[in-house]
Amino acid sequence: MAAEIVNPRSDSGTEGAPGEPFDPAFALHRGGKMAISATVPLRDKDDLSLAYTPGVAKVCTAIAENPELVNDYTWKSQVVAVVTDGTAVLGLGDIGPEASLPVMEGKAILFKQFGGVDAVPIALATTDTDEIIETVVRLAPSFGGVNLEDISAPRCFEIERRLQERLDIPVFHDDQHGTAIVTLAALRNAAKLTGRTLGELRAVISGAGAAGVAIAKFLLEAGLGDVCVTDRKGIVSSDRGDLTDVKREIAGLTNKAGLTGSLEDALAGADVFIGVSGGTVPEAAVASMAPNAFVFAMANPNPEVHPDVAHKYAAVVATGRSDYPNQINNVLAFPGIFAGALQVRASRITEGMKIAAANAIADVVGDALAADCVIPSPFDERVAPAVATAVAAAARAEGVARR
Repeated sequence: MAAEIVNPRSDSGTEGAPGEPFDPAFALHRGGKMAISATVPLRDKDDLSLAYTPGVAKVCTAIAENPELVNDYTWKSQVVAVVTDGTAVLGLGDIGPEASLPVMEGKAILFKQFGGVDAVPIALATTDTDEIIETVVRLAPSFGGVNLEDISAPRCFEIERRLQERLDIPVFHDDQHGTAIVTLAALRNAAKLTGRTLGELRAVISGAGAAGVAIAKFLLEAGLGDVCVTDRKGIVSSDRGDLTDVKREIAGLTNKAGLTGSLEDALAGADVFIGVSGGTVPEAAVASMAPNAFVFAMANPNPEVHPDVAHKYAAVVATGRSDYPNQINNVLAFPGIFAGALQVRASRITEGMKIAAANAIADVVGDALAADCVIPSPFDERVAPAVATAVAAAARAEGVARR
């Protein structure tokens, strides 16, 4: 007698954590949020002989003789590995690889929904830097790109750098670069709205983790006047003796004004606040910022500056939340970036490609530019194609495209 096939999504009555009432989040996640489907028919023996043996042997032999053909005759050039070790998952912290999987699945379906890119969640049972690197290198022949996700700082910086050195496919840590790209897009439009250039602005970043460090470097690369980064102990400056190697590097690149002291000291007269740390910024510190300031308070679910407070003093307010205008959401960046990189089979994602992505996101706003619209909606269907086109063109211009 054949075994009964059970649908993992079938209604089991109540859904929720043990002892808790019905929760639609549990109901939606039952059985996972994604599946793999075939793109070719398997209706009869002729289909089977083409898709598998003996037909598949011809394709395997051709790839063995010319490895580049793997991009034409498999899904490699269209699929991204979403890799994590579960150490910095959303606002939950180090929850481990198994608990990270719902987030990685979510990331994968965002790739597909917004960029048309297939992605596979890979949660690794190690937090050792060398082991993560070696594991991803060994998996790389199956993928056209690697999206590193929710790996804690400072290990994430080294992991990304060393992987990109060893692989000839794009390696992209979205927590760093996706956030930086969307922040630059919003900042560019906010400056335009208030009649200023990026070079005229001084920004203060609260948070010296993956996102904060990447944003600081990227804004300076894009031409921002000055950036001051703060951590729990205050302004990250070269005179501090407690800095990690990463913070020492960022201290050497930022804070041209030579400021010392606390976050509140840094905000006095600043044009831009960028929050990627959590906590609460005192209202008095926000009030001390320059006229027509921008407040991008991106911590979730509680912004560092509540929008009601920020609007008292700032010309433009953005958050990481979907229930307020100007959401700084990475989904505006990574699907289109990978779609464009995969389209031209780029070997890496360069600074020029990232700046092209930020400019494309900003340009989508167009004539709708207003204080409550400096960044497109994540559901604006124009965004991913615009980003993909810009990234592909930049890859060709920078010599990293292979077709």
